[in-house]
Amino acid sequence: MFPFNTSTFLSRGNKHRSAFILIGFFLLYVVWNLKGNMSDQTLDYFTGPSGIKKRDAAEVRWSHAVNSRSRLTEALAGPTHMIEADIIIRGRDPKEPIMAHPPDTDSDITLKEWLEGVKTHNKGIKLDFKSLEAVSPSVALLEEVLTGPSRPVWVNADILPGPGGQARPLEPQAFLSAVTTLPTHTVLSLGWTTGWTAGIVNPGYSWDMVRGMEEVCRTLQHPVTFPVRAALLVQSFSQLTWLLQQSDRPFTIPQEKQVMLKLAYGWMSLLE
Repeated sequence: MFPFNTSTFLSRGNKHRSAFILIGFFLLYVVWNLKGNMSDQTLDYFTGPSGIKKRDAAEVRWSHAVNSRSRLTEALAGPTHMIEADIIIRGRDPKEPIMAHPPDTDSDITLKEWLEGVKTHNKGIKLDFKSLEAVSPSVALLEEVLTGPSRPVWVNADILPGPGGQARPLEPQAFLSAVTTLPTHTVLSLGWTTGWTAGIVNPGYSWDMVRGMEEVCRTLQHPVTFPVRAALLVQSFSQLTWLLQQSDRPFTIPQEKQVMLKLAYGWMSLLE
């Protein structure tokens, strides 16, 4: 899967210099891997005269944190292809799924209202679950409101502890059991809790983290993508390369492609 033999490459010349080259190539490879390596059905949905002009995942436009009525109205009226929002259970009665990101406990829009607003537009959705309690009632609403077979639907959760992560991940098997009834084209976006502290050397994804994720996902039938924090790519070079090689499941990196290219070429420039 990787375009060169890493063990042979590292054995030649200065290993420190070779490591920089490998990291630079890895970052470029990740950027290249973003092209078309989104769920095929998601790309098919948006490719055409009124959508993106080429099958390139980097062309898909996202609206993030669409957790209010005003943000939803803005996203539905704009050029966005995919709309991302966060789901929790309301912190007061009636306890139902709402669109909010912790520490918020309330919202001016419920998940049902949000889905009703989306269903008359040709937009894909990504729902980021922040509590396990919200998953089952949200799946029931998804099946009730969005019945079309082709609309891109992604469900996201951090199911394993990751580097620097302070939040508690959702229990993997409980989350996966709750979403197995969703249509087979539904994309499962499965990640790690992460954190970042400025001014220090932050740890990357460890071998235990990537092996644990591969084990959890090994038998899943739905399409899977792994959301990865761009700032942790370099220090996780070997681990993430290995994870990419285990299947055709891609990474989702929430930075613009141009940022990734600058990061990659920045590492390569250290050789000069």
